[in-house]
Amino acid sequence: MSNFHDLIVRRHSIRRYTDEPISADDVTTILQAALMAPSSKRTMPWEFLLIEDKEKLQELSKCREMGTLPLANCSLAIFVMANPEITDAWIEDASIAAAYMQLQAEDLGLGSCWVQIRNRYTADGESAQDFISGIVSLPPEQMILCAITLGHKAEERKPFDLEKLKWEKVHIAK
Repeated sequence: MSNFHDLIVRRHSIRRYTDEPISADDVTTILQAALMAPSSKRTMPWEFLLIEDKEKLQELSKCREMGTLPLANCSLAIFVMANPEITDAWIEDASIAAAYMQLQAEDLGLGSCWVQIRNRYTADGESAQDFISGIVSLPPEQMILCAITLGHKAEERKPFDLEKLKWEKVHIAK
Protein backbone atom coordinates (compact mmCIF):
# COMPACT_ATOMS: atom_id res chain seq x y z
CA MET A 1 0.00 0.00 0.00
CA SER A 2 1.37 3.39 -0.89
CA ASN A 3 -1.03 5.23 1.42
CA PHE A 4 -4.46 4.90 3.00
CA HIS A 5 -6.08 7.50 0.73
CA ASP A 6 -5.06 5.56 -2.39
CA LEU A 7 -6.43 2.38 -0.81
CA ILE A 8 -9.89 3.82 -0.18
CA VAL A 9 -10.00 5.46 -3.60
CA ARG A 10 -9.34 2.02 -5.17
CA ARG A 11 -11.57 -0.16 -2.94
CA HIS A 12 -14.95 -1.15 -4.36
CA SER A 13 -17.28 -4.05 -3.69
CA ILE A 14 -16.31 -6.96 -5.91
CA ARG A 15 -19.01 -9.49 -6.69
CA ARG A 16 -17.20 -11.75 -9.18
CA TYR A 17 -14.18 -13.82 -8.29
CA THR A 18 -11.82 -16.24 -10.01
CA ASP A 19 -11.47 -19.84 -8.82
CA GLU A 20 -7.98 -19.18 -7.46
CA PRO A 21 -7.82 -19.93 -3.72
CA ILE A 22 -6.67 -17.33 -1.22
CA SER A 23 -3.34 -18.13 0.40
CA ALA A 24 -3.28 -19.09 4.07
CA ASP A 25 -0.95 -16.15 4.74
CA ASP A 26 -3.46 -13.71 3.21
CA VAL A 27 -6.30 -15.20 5.27
CA THR A 28 -4.18 -14.81 8.41
CA THR A 29 -3.39 -11.18 7.54
CA ILE A 30 -7.09 -10.42 6.96
CA LEU A 31 -8.05 -12.02 10.28
CA GLN A 32 -5.30 -10.14 12.08
CA ALA A 33 -6.81 -6.89 10.79
CA ALA A 34 -10.23 -7.89 12.13
CA LEU A 35 -8.84 -8.94 15.49
CA MET A 36 -7.06 -5.59 15.86
CA ALA A 37 -10.24 -3.60 15.18
CA PRO A 38 -11.32 -1.26 17.96
CA SER A 39 -14.36 -2.16 20.03
CA SER A 40 -16.40 -0.49 22.73
CA LYS A 41 -14.52 -0.68 26.04
CA ARG A 42 -12.24 -3.20 24.28
CA THR A 43 -14.89 -5.90 24.77
CA MET A 44 -14.06 -7.53 21.41
CA PRO A 45 -17.53 -9.13 21.13
CA TRP A 46 -17.01 -10.35 17.56
CA GLU A 47 -16.35 -13.84 16.35
CA PHE A 48 -15.64 -14.98 12.81
CA LEU A 49 -16.82 -18.09 10.99
CA LEU A 50 -14.82 -18.98 7.87
CA ILE A 51 -16.41 -21.01 5.10
CA GLU A 52 -14.55 -22.00 1.93
CA ASP A 53 -16.38 -25.19 0.95
CA LYS A 54 -17.99 -24.40 -2.44
CA GLU A 55 -21.08 -26.55 -1.86
CA LYS A 56 -21.71 -24.99 1.54
CA LEU A 57 -21.23 -21.49 0.08
CA GLN A 58 -23.80 -22.30 -2.61
CA GLU A 59 -26.24 -23.46 0.08
CA LEU A 60 -25.56 -20.42 2.27
CA SER A 61 -26.17 -18.10 -0.69
CA LYS A 62 -29.87 -18.94 -0.35
CA CYS A 63 -29.96 -17.09 2.99
CA ARG A 64 -31.53 -14.06 1.30
CA GLU A 65 -34.03 -13.61 -1.47
CA MET A 66 -31.48 -11.72 -3.57
CA GLY A 67 -28.08 -10.04 -3.42
CA THR A 68 -26.04 -13.10 -2.49
CA LEU A 69 -24.20 -13.80 -5.76
CA PRO A 70 -20.88 -12.96 -4.07
CA LEU A 71 -21.49 -15.73 -1.50
CA ALA A 72 -22.05 -18.30 -4.22
CA ASN A 73 -18.93 -17.27 -6.16
CA CYS A 74 -16.29 -16.39 -3.56
CA SER A 75 -13.26 -18.38 -2.46
CA LEU A 76 -13.91 -17.61 1.19
CA ALA A 77 -16.74 -16.10 3.19
CA ILE A 78 -16.18 -14.79 6.68
CA PHE A 79 -19.37 -14.49 8.71
CA VAL A 80 -19.02 -11.67 11.21
CA MET A 81 -20.92 -12.36 14.41
CA ALA A 82 -21.13 -11.00 17.92
CA ASN A 83 -22.86 -11.66 21.19
CA PRO A 84 -25.25 -8.75 21.99
CA GLU A 85 -25.12 -9.69 25.68
CA ILE A 86 -21.45 -8.65 25.82
CA THR A 87 -22.11 -5.08 24.65
CA ASP A 88 -24.94 -3.00 23.25
CA ALA A 89 -22.43 -1.71 20.66
CA TRP A 90 -22.04 -5.14 19.06
CA ILE A 91 -23.29 -3.94 15.66
CA GLU A 92 -20.81 -1.08 15.56
CA ASP A 93 -17.96 -3.25 16.83
CA ALA A 94 -18.64 -6.01 14.31
CA SER A 95 -19.02 -3.42 11.52
CA ILE A 96 -15.59 -1.97 12.21
CA ALA A 97 -14.00 -5.43 12.18
CA ALA A 98 -15.75 -6.23 8.89
CA ALA A 99 -14.58 -2.96 7.32
CA TYR A 100 -11.01 -3.62 8.47
CA MET A 101 -11.13 -7.00 6.73
CA GLN A 102 -12.30 -5.38 3.50
CA LEU A 103 -9.58 -2.74 3.61
CA GLN A 104 -6.93 -5.36 4.35
CA ALA A 105 -8.19 -7.52 1.48
CA GLU A 106 -7.88 -4.58 -0.93
CA ASP A 107 -4.37 -3.88 0.31
CA LEU A 108 -3.52 -7.50 -0.55
CA GLY A 109 -5.01 -7.09 -4.03
CA LEU A 110 -8.07 -9.20 -3.21
CA GLY A 111 -11.71 -8.36 -3.79
CA SER A 112 -14.39 -8.30 -1.12
CA CYS A 113 -18.08 -7.63 -0.70
CA TRP A 114 -20.26 -7.05 2.36
CA VAL A 115 -23.38 -9.25 2.30
CA GLN A 116 -25.85 -8.03 4.90
CA ILE A 117 -27.34 -10.80 7.05
CA ARG A 118 -28.85 -8.98 10.05
CA ASN A 119 -32.56 -8.21 9.45
CA ARG A 120 -32.61 -10.03 6.09
CA TYR A 121 -34.82 -12.93 5.01
CA THR A 122 -34.94 -15.89 2.64
CA ALA A 123 -37.43 -16.06 -0.24
CA ASP A 124 -39.67 -18.07 2.12
CA GLY A 125 -39.58 -15.41 4.83
CA GLU A 126 -37.22 -17.23 7.21
CA SER A 127 -34.65 -14.98 8.85
CA ALA A 128 -31.22 -15.22 7.26
CA GLN A 129 -29.83 -15.72 10.78
CA ASP A 130 -31.99 -18.82 11.36
CA PHE A 131 -31.32 -20.18 7.87
CA ILE A 132 -27.55 -19.92 8.30
CA SER A 133 -27.64 -21.24 11.85
CA GLY A 134 -29.52 -24.29 10.58
CA ILE A 135 -26.64 -25.05 8.23
CA VAL A 136 -23.64 -24.29 10.46
CA SER A 137 -25.17 -24.81 13.96
CA LEU A 138 -24.35 -21.46 15.54
CA PRO A 139 -24.72 -20.95 19.27
CA PRO A 140 -27.95 -19.02 19.90
CA GLU A 141 -26.15 -16.05 21.48
CA GLN A 142 -24.17 -15.34 18.30
CA MET A 143 -25.90 -12.84 16.04
CA ILE A 144 -24.64 -12.58 12.46
CA LEU A 145 -24.14 -9.06 11.17
CA CYS A 146 -22.81 -9.85 7.71
CA ALA A 147 -20.69 -12.08 5.55
CA ILE A 148 -17.56 -10.65 3.97
CA THR A 149 -16.91 -12.48 0.73
CA LEU A 150 -13.32 -12.66 -0.45
CA GLY A 151 -11.50 -13.79 -3.55
CA HIS A 152 -9.23 -12.91 -6.41
CA LYS A 153 -10.96 -10.30 -8.54
CA ALA A 154 -12.66 -11.43 -11.76
CA GLU A 155 -13.74 -7.85 -12.42
CA GLU A 156 -12.03 -4.52 -12.22
CA ARG A 157 -13.69 -1.32 -11.09
CA LYS A 158 -12.51 2.20 -11.75
CA PRO A 159 -11.20 4.15 -8.76
CA PHE A 160 -13.57 6.66 -7.22
CA ASP A 161 -13.78 9.93 -9.10
CA LEU A 162 -12.96 12.51 -6.43
CA GLU A 163 -14.72 15.16 -8.54
CA LYS A 164 -18.01 13.34 -7.89
CA LEU A 165 -17.83 13.36 -4.09
CA LYS A 166 -21.05 14.70 -2.59
CA TRP A 167 -19.73 17.56 -0.51
CA GLU A 168 -23.30 18.73 0.07
CA LYS A 169 -23.51 15.89 2.59
CA VAL A 170 -20.97 17.68 4.81
CA HIS A 171 -22.38 20.18 7.32
CA ILE A 172 -20.28 22.45 9.48
CA ALA A 173 -21.63 23.79 12.77
CA LYS A 174 -25.31 23.43 11.81
